[in-house]
Amino acid sequence: MSQPPPALPANRAFVLQFRAPAPEGPLRWEGRIEHLVSGQVARFHSPEELLAFLRCVLLEVQEPPDAS
Repeated sequence: MSQPPPALPANRAFVLQFRAPAPEGPLRWEGRIEHLVSGQVARFHSPEELLAFLRCVLLEVQEPPDAS
């Protein structure tokens, strides 16, 4: 009997690290993100950069492996 796919598959896991804010400074979207399975890493300086990396990696893991 086959198992259903996990609700939270490992190939969709990331580590997200935010830069410490300056004292009394505004919240800034800066940090580092790593895709745990592939090891791909990116630094980001805005929510848009963070989301662009997530989108790119998640599209890669959705694609079926090349059958050739």
